[in-house]
Amino acid sequence: MANPTRLKNKYKEEIVPALMERFQYKTVMQVPKLQKIVINRGMGDAVADKKLIDTGVEELSVIAGQKAVPTIAKKSIANFKLRDGMPIGARVTLRGERMYEFLDRLITIALPRERDFQGIKTKLDGRGNYTLGLKEQIIFPEISIEKVKKVTGMDITFTTSANTDEEAFELLKQFGMPFKK
Repeated sequence: MANPTRLKNKYKEEIVPALMERFQYKTVMQVPKLQKIVINRGMGDAVADKKLIDTGVEELSVIAGQKAVPTIAKKSIANFKLRDGMPIGARVTLRGERMYEFLDRLITIALPRERDFQGIKTKLDGRGNYTLGLKEQIIFPEISIEKVKKVTGMDITFTTSANTDEEAFELLKQFGMPFKK
């Protein structure tokens, strides 16, 4: 396991002073920070096979180091054979130490293991948040390839307290996110 306090210390000692200088903040409280990381995984095939949800929740729990919860359909869609209240995915929200630990593992171990990896897209949502889409869960070393029944992707959303995309981008870049040049 990575040292969870490594990125937290880096934030306090290196990132805060760098961002204060770059954006001319008057107090430390104005410096944007990472508030939470949400890992979300939709499993549409779970409509036919209920066991997929259990394995999806289990895999997500192993990846995040925290119990994941199934997500439930809000409305019925006849074309997809989907009824209101059916489980269709899994998600987990990370904050504090676990958030920093997961970010550390994502940057140093998981992303470099992705096939043909050349960096991640630099598009933020306009409110200082960033969502990263992964195509396969097997880039995480915690997942045993032999046990995987179906390779599915996931979305990882980084929620920051930044007011602009520029501030959030700089914050994530300082943490070491491998953005494309």
